[in-house]
Amino acid sequence: MIGSFLQDALIYLATAAIFVPIARKLGLGSILGYLLGGILIGPFFLGFVGEEGKDIMQFAEFGVVMMLFLAGLELEPATVWRLRKFILGAGAVQMAGTTLACFALFLVLGFGWQASVAFGLAASMSSSAIIMQVFREKGLSKTLASRSALAVSLFQDISVIPILALLPLMAAAAAVRPPDAPATLIDGLPGWAQTLLLLVVANAIVFAGRFVFVPFLRFIARVRLRELFTAAALLIVTGMAYLMIRIGFSPALGAFLAGVVLAGSEFRHQLESDIEPFKGVLLGLFFIAVGASINFSLIVANPLLVMGLVVGILVIKAVVTGATGRLFGLSFDQNVLFTVVLSQIGEFAFVLFAFIGQLRLLPEGTIDILMGVTATSMIFPPILILAAERLLLPYFGTRESVAPREPDAIESGPSGVIIAGFGHFGSTIGRFLRANGVAATILDNDSDRVDVLRKMGFTVFYGDATRLDILKSAGADEAKMLIAAIDSPEINRDLIERVRKEFPNLEIMVRARSREDAYELLDAGMENIYREALDTSIRLGVDVLIKLGFRKYSAVRAGQNFLKYDEAALRTLAAQRHDQEAYIYTTREQIELQEQLLAVDRDKLPNIHDHAWDQKREE
Repeated sequence: MIGSFLQDALIYLATAAIFVPIARKLGLGSILGYLLGGILIGPFFLGFVGEEGKDIMQFAEFGVVMMLFLAGLELEPATVWRLRKFILGAGAVQMAGTTLACFALFLVLGFGWQASVAFGLAASMSSSAIIMQVFREKGLSKTLASRSALAVSLFQDISVIPILALLPLMAAAAAVRPPDAPATLIDGLPGWAQTLLLLVVANAIVFAGRFVFVPFLRFIARVRLRELFTAAALLIVTGMAYLMIRIGFSPALGAFLAGVVLAGSEFRHQLESDIEPFKGVLLGLFFIAVGASINFSLIVANPLLVMGLVVGILVIKAVVTGATGRLFGLSFDQNVLFTVVLSQIGEFAFVLFAFIGQLRLLPEGTIDILMGVTATSMIFPPILILAAERLLLPYFGTRESVAPREPDAIESGPSGVIIAGFGHFGSTIGRFLRANGVAATILDNDSDRVDVLRKMGFTVFYGDATRLDILKSAGADEAKMLIAAIDSPEINRDLIERVRKEFPNLEIMVRARSREDAYELLDAGMENIYREALDTSIRLGVDVLIKLGFRKYSAVRAGQNFLKYDEAALRTLAAQRHDQEAYIYTTREQIELQEQLLAVDRDKLPNIHDHAWDQKREE
């Protein structure tokens, strides 16, 4: 059994290692790489895993459970409140419109109203995993399209619980338990009783989250063993998933509820941090499983029906979502991205279709076809986004954004400066340079921000700064330096790698979000690294010294010296950071050395209360 498990693990990991880099190299994104790899190793092609895709779907179900726990953690009350207008507005409009359109489609196909409503609700779901992964890989996480898609997906996630409560009320009979499944609490219960039981269980989990889970995590946290805290978090997730199985509902729902109730706790960020290493692996495992589970026998037996449903659902969701985006004021290019990324059917549909099958709202054969349609629809968003970026947006969506205005023509020659990323960090640099007579060319992938910047007189290009054609159009061949100020450290490093290869004469100055990010940049061979919080922290410390009675000149000089010594220590510690004991020992040495050097510097300066010296320096 262990040998079989290791064999499957080897196959899955090899699939990811082979197909994802190829897909990324072709610009298709990692999700499509996982899906295509899963299709090829699945039972309908090479047959490396699973009989009829069932074995692999057991792994997929575990992946769904963990991903939906993380999705629940994303429902932080502050985030939901901040996006409340778009969640309740665009989310409700998009989901209601999609449900009604799919309801009408199934009525036309000859199904009853209960089956049509159930199908419409399941088909209205979109994949949160695909949405977040696509925008993150494209460097578009801060765009209005990304925030809007996130808001709609949050509404869909929140809607799952009332949908699961509604479905039993439409069922003509009690849910059917599979022959090999264990007995559950809902066996034989009428629809209204199942709905009532679900609501009771959901409220019980919310109560337990506040009065059991959080105190339990506080107790575990006092032990100060990170691996034990991770084990406790996994215990809560798997425990809630198992509880839902015993009751008769989806295990993914239990994990999602556990995430929701912990989203508002003080452990949210710790949980995300601890489970983050599993997130990418589970995401890849899920999509490999989805690809391997696509039943091509059904597709071959019913090609027109399956592909007709896939295309029909994609078109319906695209029309409804596009209209929703226009209704809520998205610009053309942002609306295209918003529309395409929400056009597929999401992972929650697997949960809903399984429950619909238990309730016998749809025949088993139809459920199998709809599962295949759901999995197939997930293949299209990465392809459609790539097509939109290459074929549509350059000619329609961003023409006015990309074309530079006459007063802001691109500066070329040795004095040219390019800023990649114009968020809070890059905008400060840009305004400082402009105030000192240096015109910089700005690259940013938020079209709404681009429009505002152009009205302010900045020279702006819309697009992905890691694309060589965009860099060349911005004058990278002749510019003197590039300022890499993108929010995402991963995209910043990707940009640096490409620029060093294609534009070796371009000097790079790069933003680091943290000390760990700076270590990675040092490993990549970068020298001009600027930690975004370092200068601000030292400036605050200087002001504290001044308010405590230190001379202004002495305090400023102390800040400058500390910065110099800390930069030197950064390079010393970078080589030790993978050995925890050596890193801690070296850190203590560096701290003591800094304090000694600063004490020597302080002794060389005049008395801290000698304000006459300050007045002389200022004169």
